[in-house]
Amino acid sequence: MGTEPPTNVPASLGGTHHLRRHLTLWHLIVYGLVVIQPTAPMPVYGVVSETAHGHVVTTVLIAMVAMLFTAVSYGRMARLYPSAGSAYTYVGRELHPALGYVTGWSMAMDYMLNPLICTIWCSKAAGNLAPQIPYAAWAVFFAVLFSALNLRGVRTSARINEILAGAMTLVVLVLFWSVIRYVRALPPQGPDFFTRPFYDPAVFSARALFTGSSIAALTYIGFDGISTLSEEAENPRRNILLATVLTCLITGVLASLEVYAAQLVWPAAQKFPDVDTAYVYVAGRAGGAWMFHLVNATLLVATIGSGMASQLGAARLLYGMGRDDALPKRFFGAIDARHGIPANNVLFVGGVSLAGAFAMSYQLGAEMLNFGAFLAFMGVNAAAFTRYTLRGESEHPWRAAFPPLAGVVVCLFLWLNLRWQAMVAGSIWMLAGVAYGAWKTRGFRAELVRFEIPTDAG
Repeated sequence: MGTEPPTNVPASLGGTHHLRRHLTLWHLIVYGLVVIQPTAPMPVYGVVSETAHGHVVTTVLIAMVAMLFTAVSYGRMARLYPSAGSAYTYVGRELHPALGYVTGWSMAMDYMLNPLICTIWCSKAAGNLAPQIPYAAWAVFFAVLFSALNLRGVRTSARINEILAGAMTLVVLVLFWSVIRYVRALPPQGPDFFTRPFYDPAVFSARALFTGSSIAALTYIGFDGISTLSEEAENPRRNILLATVLTCLITGVLASLEVYAAQLVWPAAQKFPDVDTAYVYVAGRAGGAWMFHLVNATLLVATIGSGMASQLGAARLLYGMGRDDALPKRFFGAIDARHGIPANNVLFVGGVSLAGAFAMSYQLGAEMLNFGAFLAFMGVNAAAFTRYTLRGESEHPWRAAFPPLAGVVVCLFLWLNLRWQAMVAGSIWMLAGVAYGAWKTRGFRAELVRFEIPTDAG
């Protein structure tokens, strides 16, 4: 699960000076890979494997198709809104404020569920290190930890994030070496041993495959954060789009290799001791106890970082909606004067994470997160189609129509293949948002949301 950077950052949080354009295409790609993290498919691996009957590689590749089309749309929309950088803004200003509000509401669920599933996963991983401490205690610990650090304004620097991403990459390389040694020590295998991770006729199910793909999209969450760097990028009209697409492509290739290696070690027919931390057990089988603890510790550190950053990202999104009067402004639009953060929102998201850690499974949380993400992605694709094709922003409008239309279709297809539990829970959330909007506007007869853009939006 990648770190989701804050979007739609207001001037009071982001400064008032113009930013220097110093980020090259390479810098943007590195940033994107750091945000998503080199270990992105590992936390969700077990859930996808069980859901897709072992076809994890194929699900990752299918999800990549949806993300690549959407990445093109994000890159194009970043040209128009270089600092707002939010699906909430894109949809609201290009399609209709009410649709922007609905997109923002779906993003609010998306953003709040990321720290929630990080809390669940960290609690499970910490339990592998200290099984004598109950899950409930770990859940309280991590929910409080994420909130406390964000309330104090503690953030990791870009340099530390790059070092951590480099360390994760090194762990992945060591893991590959262990898997190669493990596979070479096996008795001679037929060709189907190496193709089974892509397609196993004995257990294949198209429905299961596409449901797994709808969950595997979690691997790519965070790629849209590149669009927030438009004001600091050299040649942003070209490089933001290229970096977003290339980041998705590189992530897809690396993730495919990671899950392919895991499937060679642990056949789909064998159950995992714990589905949520399944990849840790795969590493243990490939390299022994030391590899088990190395991967467990690596993913724990990575997920702690994701939990902290995504909680602050959620708090900032709620602040943006509160500032725009889409949510109660007095609570959600308030900023703590001492630390310059939306403290009310940090506490609110922390409470949701703690309650959710006891109320739902990691799988349901991940699927509900993707429920909101796919809605936002469809909105961005629709906004890009409207701007560049229907309004003729592009010199070749109908050539520009293919990526956003394909993105809408593929994202809609994967969204419809989410399990019914996620569809029901997500729909309840969306209906609650629509009901609040109707109440707030007296039956949608008044202005719903204003979409204020900070004065430093460039």
